[in-house]
Amino acid sequence: MRIGIGYDVHQLQPDLPLWLGGVRIEHTHGLKGHSDADVLLHAICDAMLGAAALGDIGQHFPDTDPAYRGIDSKVLIAECHRLLRAAGYEVVNIDSIVCAQRPKLMPHIPAMRQAIATTLGLEVGAVSVKATTTEHLGFVGREEGISAYATVLINETTV
Repeated sequence: MRIGIGYDVHQLQPDLPLWLGGVRIEHTHGLKGHSDADVLLHAICDAMLGAAALGDIGQHFPDTDPAYRGIDSKVLIAECHRLLRAAGYEVVNIDSIVCAQRPKLMPHIPAMRQAIATTLGLEVGAVSVKATTTEHLGFVGREEGISAYATVLINETTV
């Protein structure tokens, strides 16, 4: 078994769609980025890649490549999963946390868990998504951005 840790942050900007965990969330601001800027999926990508020592999301999907402009991050996480499986590993479970002052994310967590599980072919019980604020401290507390952390446990495939 191997463990990977991922982290991502994106700046909030007015009039952009907000995607978190593969789910569109209604809000006045969205995340700015080369792709759809889904910080949660990006953190999970880095955790999966890191667990298998396969680099990071920027190495595989550079923001200088126009092919990834505006791409749905579910495509990126599915490709990271394919790379992981090609290296002889499978995901055991995912634990993650999104740090956002607003919007309130609790109502969206079941949909996020389901979207991640479906994209990776996992049981929803293998995917944990939590949310927290930073009590108005730092860039998250000032509502300048949203960050996410993820830990992924992988195991060698037995095939």
